[in-house]
Amino acid sequence: MSTVAEEIKRLAWHSRRGMLELDLILVPFSQYRLPHLMPEQVLCYRDLLAHEDQDLFVWFMRRGPAPTTALQEMVDLILASRLAASSQL
Repeated sequence: MSTVAEEIKRLAWHSRRGMLELDLILVPFSQYRLPHLMPEQVLCYRDLLAHEDQDLFVWFMRRGPAPTTALQEMVDLILASRLAASSQL
Protein backbone atom coordinates (compact mmCIF):
# COMPACT_ATOMS: atom_id res chain seq x y z
CA MET A 1 0.00 0.00 0.00
CA SER A 2 1.36 3.41 -0.88
CA THR A 3 1.93 6.10 1.70
CA VAL A 4 -0.83 8.23 0.13
CA ALA A 5 -3.31 5.36 0.43
CA GLU A 6 -2.23 4.80 4.04
CA GLU A 7 -2.73 8.48 4.83
CA ILE A 8 -6.20 8.44 3.25
CA LYS A 9 -7.11 5.36 5.29
CA ARG A 10 -5.81 6.95 8.49
CA LEU A 11 -7.72 10.17 7.84
CA ALA A 12 -10.89 8.23 7.07
CA TRP A 13 -10.56 6.52 10.45
CA HIS A 14 -10.03 9.87 12.22
CA SER A 15 -13.12 11.25 10.49
CA ARG A 16 -15.18 9.22 12.98
CA ARG A 17 -15.51 11.81 15.67
CA GLY A 18 -18.09 10.31 18.00
CA MET A 19 -20.44 13.26 17.60
CA LEU A 20 -23.29 12.08 15.37
CA GLU A 21 -23.66 15.39 13.55
CA LEU A 22 -19.97 15.42 12.60
CA ASP A 23 -19.93 11.73 11.70
CA LEU A 24 -22.81 12.26 9.28
CA ILE A 25 -20.80 14.96 7.52
CA LEU A 26 -17.22 13.70 7.70
CA VAL A 27 -17.51 9.93 7.26
CA PRO A 28 -19.24 10.02 3.84
CA PHE A 29 -16.83 12.74 2.69
CA SER A 30 -13.84 10.66 3.75
CA GLN A 31 -15.21 7.59 1.98
CA TYR A 32 -16.23 9.14 -1.32
CA ARG A 33 -14.35 12.39 -1.84
CA LEU A 34 -11.14 12.20 0.19
CA PRO A 35 -9.41 9.70 -2.13
CA HIS A 36 -9.93 12.11 -5.05
CA LEU A 37 -8.55 15.27 -3.44
CA MET A 38 -5.33 16.96 -4.45
CA PRO A 39 -2.40 16.38 -2.03
CA GLU A 40 -2.61 19.91 -0.63
CA GLN A 41 -6.33 19.41 0.04
CA VAL A 42 -5.59 16.16 1.87
CA LEU A 43 -3.15 18.08 4.08
CA CYS A 44 -5.80 20.71 4.76
CA TYR A 45 -8.30 17.98 5.66
CA ARG A 46 -5.74 16.55 8.09
CA ASP A 47 -5.37 20.02 9.63
CA LEU A 48 -9.14 20.30 9.89
CA LEU A 49 -9.38 17.03 11.80
CA ALA A 50 -6.84 18.30 14.33
CA HIS A 51 -9.41 20.78 15.66
CA GLU A 52 -11.84 20.16 18.50
CA ASP A 53 -15.27 18.75 17.76
CA GLN A 54 -16.95 21.86 19.19
CA ASP A 55 -15.08 24.05 16.68
CA LEU A 56 -15.90 21.75 13.76
CA PHE A 57 -19.55 21.76 14.77
CA VAL A 58 -19.64 25.56 14.76
CA TRP A 59 -18.02 25.72 11.31
CA PHE A 60 -20.19 23.04 9.72
CA MET A 61 -23.38 24.50 11.15
CA ARG A 62 -22.32 27.89 9.76
CA ARG A 63 -22.42 29.49 13.20
CA GLY A 64 -18.95 30.93 12.71
CA PRO A 65 -16.07 30.88 10.24
CA ALA A 66 -13.02 28.66 10.37
CA PRO A 67 -9.89 30.51 11.54
CA THR A 68 -8.10 30.39 8.17
CA THR A 69 -9.13 30.74 4.57
CA ALA A 70 -7.80 27.27 3.74
CA LEU A 71 -9.84 25.64 6.52
CA GLN A 72 -12.94 27.59 5.52
CA GLU A 73 -12.51 26.44 1.92
CA MET A 74 -12.28 22.84 3.14
CA VAL A 75 -15.44 23.28 5.23
CA ASP A 76 -17.18 24.72 2.17
CA LEU A 77 -15.98 21.83 0.00
CA ILE A 78 -17.23 19.26 2.49
CA LEU A 79 -20.62 20.94 2.80
CA ALA A 80 -20.91 21.32 -0.99
CA SER A 81 -20.10 17.62 -1.40
CA ARG A 82 -22.85 16.78 1.05
CA LEU A 83 -25.35 18.89 -0.87
CA ALA A 84 -24.33 17.35 -4.18
CA ALA A 85 -24.71 13.83 -2.79
CA SER A 86 -28.16 14.57 -1.36
CA SER A 87 -29.36 16.05 -4.66
CA GLN A 88 -28.47 12.80 -6.45
CA LEU A 89 -30.90 10.80 -4.33
